[in-house]
Amino acid sequence: MNQEERLTAVDNIVTQFNTYEDFLDSQITTMDLYYLEDESLARQLVELGYRGIGEIVKREDFEARKAAIETVRLAERTQKKTLTSAGKDLKDNFLKALAVREEDNRNGEVSSVIFIRDKNSHGQEVSGYIDYAHRLKSEDFEAYFNGKKRLLPRPTDMSFYNWDSHVAVCNSSPNYQVIADNPEGLLFKYRRDRKILNVDPKAQPGENSTRTLIQTELYIQAVIFDHISRRKTKIATC
Repeated sequence: MNQEERLTAVDNIVTQFNTYEDFLDSQITTMDLYYLEDESLARQLVELGYRGIGEIVKREDFEARKAAIETVRLAERTQKKTLTSAGKDLKDNFLKALAVREEDNRNGEVSSVIFIRDKNSHGQEVSGYIDYAHRLKSEDFEAYFNGKKRLLPRPTDMSFYNWDSHVAVCNSSPNYQVIADNPEGLLFKYRRDRKILNVDPKAQPGENSTRTLIQTELYIQAVIFDHISRRKTKIATC
């Protein structure tokens, strides 16, 4: 049996039995107990490889694989719990686009900037650029994916403009430095790789960046810029 086959065999045993003692007991026959008259001794003989009816697995191998499998299971449960879009019945393209990008923005493989233009609760038209990864870390998106709240730019986001009051605000975020004094328009510099993201619709968004116009019924206009910061990740467009 090669190494890969042995690991598979050990994994099968580890997933079948809760404890190493349970595994040892499964290898003991009624005949063993009849002659030995001692369950502990029978277990020891199986562990040493002198008795047993199946694969020999050392205690340290069993416990190491058990711990590794539990670690993977815990990570999977944590990841599923972290993704607030998981299991949601998303109707609008905008929410679907956010859901597609949620995991990559949480783990830092992609950094998305969301442009939204719409009216606020006071009927005022507002627009701005949102650092999606930062918002995901700083607030609960459950209400957005449930459709109970609408994601709108705020004065604390990277860029905010109220078309009625003419209030304009720019703020650098943990992921982006805002370059507001550029003659050709607003630019964002990604802090990790120092690449420039150009949000001018007439210009190229920049190296490792894409611009996606989202057809949505929730907003007057919605655009998502994706900057790939770690490795090439395929982003589905809507």
